[in-house]
Amino acid sequence: MINVTGYLAEEKLEIAKNYLIPKQLDEHGLAKDGLEIDKECLEDIIEEYTHESGVRGLEKQIAKIARVTAKKIALEEEYPKVVKKEHLREYLGLPTAFHDKQQGNEAPGVVTGLAWTELGGEILFVESSVSKGKGVLSMTGNLGDVMKESAQIAWQYIKAHPELAQMDTDQFMGKDIHVHVPEGAVPKDGPSAGITMVSSMVSALRGQALKSGIAMTGEMTLRGRVLPVGGIKEKILAAKRAGVQTIVISEENRKDIEDIKEIYVKGLTFVYVKDIAEVIEAIF
Repeated sequence: MINVTGYLAEEKLEIAKNYLIPKQLDEHGLAKDGLEIDKECLEDIIEEYTHESGVRGLEKQIAKIARVTAKKIALEEEYPKVVKKEHLREYLGLPTAFHDKQQGNEAPGVVTGLAWTELGGEILFVESSVSKGKGVLSMTGNLGDVMKESAQIAWQYIKAHPELAQMDTDQFMGKDIHVHVPEGAVPKDGPSAGITMVSSMVSALRGQALKSGIAMTGEMTLRGRVLPVGGIKEKILAAKRAGVQTIVISEENRKDIEDIKEIYVKGLTFVYVKDIAEVIEAIF
């Protein structure tokens, strides 16, 4: 089996402009200059009306716009020569795909992680809350075995280094912590949530929120070393869509960032880290 990565949003935009729109104009008997869909409108269709790795759904939405336009021409009704984002409700109805936004999640214990899926990159939130107890860790959110292990490693690391949470051992052992990854109906797994887990726990234990606009991806070892992860390009584009400005990532992923075209990383700041101490220093 050969796995092929999905198209980036920017690639879908070019495919739509150069191939899908001309094809649908031809199939619906419309002149080349009879209908135009502007860039912002196409971006909204990609983000809000399709959720896929390919472009089949995107072509269906473009075909729907072409059909409505052809009908209006046949009935001699007025129609916009350039379809803009404000016309989408009329042509396509309400949005059907929703992506998380990073804004509004700046509470203590809430950290933005970056994940790779078959549909491209996504952001996910890891939430932690602290209560009095006996040093027990609990987890919810339909997590797979690998993510559960990441949470346990993060918890054990903080237990061995309570100074990260600005506590001593006795204070720490009097706390229970609950880690939750929202959208429990969606299974979540993968080896890239380690530093997100530890950051969320430390933030909750400190009662201190992270700097705004930060997201992260990276696995950790029990010794606190930050390991590189895959799916970097997709994760970065997901971060940009969500309004992230700073990405914390393993030093060993620097070469992956340098391989990405400048247009995709423009406006983002990367913080390269080697161990958990550097992660904690970067996020507060």
